[in-house]
Amino acid sequence: MFGRMSESTQPFDLVVIGGGSGGYAAARTAVAAGLRVAVIEGGEEVGGLCILRGCMPTKALLYAAEVLHLARRAETWGLRVEDANFNFARVMARKDAMIEEFADYRRKQLTAGKFEFIRSRASFVDPHTVALQDGRTITARHFILATGSRVAAPSLSGLAEVGFLTSDDALKLTRLPRSLVVLGGGAVAVELAQFFARFDVQVTLVQRSAHLLKDSDADAAAVVEKVFRREGVDLYTGTQLTDVRRLGNLKEVAFQHQGRTVRVAAEEILLALGREPNTDGLNLSLAGVATAGTRIITNDRMQTSVPHIYAVGDCTGPHEIVHIAIQQGENAVHNLLQPATPRTMDYRLLLSVVFTDPQVAQVGLTEQAARAAGVPYLAAQYPFDDHGKSLLMEARDGFVKLLADPATGEILGGACVGPMGGELIHEIVVAMQRRMTVAELAVVPHYHPTLAEIWTYPAEELAEQLKR
Repeated sequence: MFGRMSESTQPFDLVVIGGGSGGYAAARTAVAAGLRVAVIEGGEEVGGLCILRGCMPTKALLYAAEVLHLARRAETWGLRVEDANFNFARVMARKDAMIEEFADYRRKQLTAGKFEFIRSRASFVDPHTVALQDGRTITARHFILATGSRVAAPSLSGLAEVGFLTSDDALKLTRLPRSLVVLGGGAVAVELAQFFARFDVQVTLVQRSAHLLKDSDADAAAVVEKVFRREGVDLYTGTQLTDVRRLGNLKEVAFQHQGRTVRVAAEEILLALGREPNTDGLNLSLAGVATAGTRIITNDRMQTSVPHIYAVGDCTGPHEIVHIAIQQGENAVHNLLQPATPRTMDYRLLLSVVFTDPQVAQVGLTEQAARAAGVPYLAAQYPFDDHGKSLLMEARDGFVKLLADPATGEILGGACVGPMGGELIHEIVVAMQRRMTVAELAVVPHYHPTLAEIWTYPAEELAEQLKR
C-alpha cells in the first residue's frame, strides 16, 4: 500500500530526513499534532549547519574580533589598554565550548523520545520507502527532506590541486595563516575576511561582481568596502578568476581586473563562493522528486513534485536562512495535515543580516529589487555620522534607508548599514508586518539618545514627500 516495507517496521506518519533547524522544527510540530514521526540524520555530527558550522560559531568569532578592535581603539574614548592582543587558541576554545553547549541541547531535543531518532544515511527505494545503511527499510505516509547544504565544489583551474580552506575548515583552524586570499564577496566571505583581518592576517578579498554583497544596494556595499580598505584589506571587485598555482610555500591566485592580470600570493586561500544543496545519495529519481541540478523543486506550500514529499531549508531554498527554514518546516507539516487550508510561504518580509562591522541588515525590497520588479517607490535615508548616539559610540559609518509606496505610504523595505544593524532592522520588520505607513512610523515615540530613533528621520522625510 505504501511501497516496500520491512516486516518489522510499521509505516510512520512522517519521516524527516535531516535533523537541523528546519527538520527539527518539522518533527516537533508533527509530534505536537499527534503524528508518529522518525527523524533520520546521516551527518557526521548532530546539530545542523547553523549550530555546527554557520551562524553560531561565526558570530562567536566575529564578536571576539569586534572586542579586540574596540580595545585597540580605546584611545578614542580616552581609555588606555596596553598592548591589546589575543590568544588564538583560547578564542577558538571558547567558540568550541559554546558550540558544544548548543549542539548538546539539540542532541537532547532529538533524542528525548518524542520521535524515533535514527543515525544513518537514507536513500529512496520508492516514493514511500527509504533504505538505511544497515539494510533496514523505513516506510512512511509522508516525507520532509531537510538535508541542508554543503560547500560548493570549486571550478577554478588549479584550486583543487593547490588546496584551499572552506568556511568549515576556517572554523577549525588551530593557528592563523600569516596571509589569506578570500574568494567571494557574499556574507560568508566578508564576515570571515574581516575576522581574519582584525586578527592580524593580511587579507586580500577577490570578488567577481562590481560590489561586495551583490544582493544589497550598491550604497550599502560601498560602506563595507570603505571600512575594509580602511582596516587594511586589499579589495578587488569586478574580477574574473583565471587560475591558481603554487609559488614556493605560497599559493598564488590570478585574476583579471580593470583590463590587466593581477597575481596575489598568500599562505592560504579561503573559498567562499557559496554552498549547494546537499542532496546526493537520496536517490530522488526513485521517488519521482523533480530537481533543478541538486536543488529540490518545491511550490509555495513546500511540496515537491510528489504530493506526499516536502522539502525545507537549504536543500530547496530559495533563501538559505535559519528562521525561514524553521517556518518552512512548520508550514510543511500544517499542509500535509490540513491540505484544504494550506499555508503558503510569503517572502514579503524577507530579512537578512551580514555581521560585519558595520552590520548590513535589510528587510523587504531593496532599491535594486524594486527597480528590477518594476515596483514604484520613494526612498529616503539618514546617515549615522549625523546621529547623536552613534557619534557618542564613534560608530559613524553607514546609514538607514526606508522605501515607501508612493501612493499609500506603506513601508516596502528598510536597510540599516551601521552599529547593531541586525537589531535595529527588527523595528522595520514589525512595522512592515503590521503594514504601517511611513507617517505612522514617524510618530512612534523613540527615546533619546538611542540608535533606534534614527528611523524617524527618513520616515519623516518620506511622510513630507507624500504630503506634497
